Amino acid sequence: MASAPELPPLNRQFVAHFGEMGSKWGINRTVGQIYALIFLSERALNADEIAEMLEFSRSNVSMGLKELQAWRLVHLRHHAGDRREYFEAPKDVWEIFRVLAEERRRREIEPTLSMLRNALLESPTSDAERHAQARMREMHDLIDRLMKWFDDVQRLAPETAMQLMGMGATVTKVLTLKDRLTGGASKKSSKGPAGDS
Repeated sequence: MASAPELPPLNRQFVAHFGEMGSKWGINRTVGQIYALIFLSERALNADEIAEMLEFSRSNVSMGLKELQAWRLVHLRHHAGDRREYFEAPKDVWEIFRVLAEERRRREIEPTLSMLRNALLESPTSDAERHAQARMREMHDLIDRLMKWFDDVQRLAPETAMQLMGMGATVTKVLTLKDRLTGGASKKSSKGPAGDS
């Protein structure tokens, strides 16, 4: 079996950085580095190649690949006449972002929304609980609105979504103008931020 090619310095730098960032995103360093290597690769890689290139144990690579498959961030491929499994990242970066966001939503945001919905169904028995429930409703409504917006964005074609993201300053100007025309800004400022006296 031919040995895997050595990583070029630029690729090695990206892989190392992705490993460091992985821990901040809730995945371990090894998984982050494996994903970065697969993402940059021009072809699908098998576990032996990944282990050799990154100088990881084969068992660590196998566990990392299972985790990446659970996150739906790598696709499994087979080559004719080769019994080994090969892995590749989706080619479209927008698809990677979409899948990652969906998985984080399923694992982190939906349980929070579910807890908030249940808490809002409770009958408060004191002023403290009424206050807490009102705060929870604010949080629920914001998260729920963000998720509905995210669903709308996900239905857009990638090109349209990229255009929408590029319109940040323009959208802000339009909303500011709308507030001036409808008096929305003055209504908000008259209330003041929560906790102001």
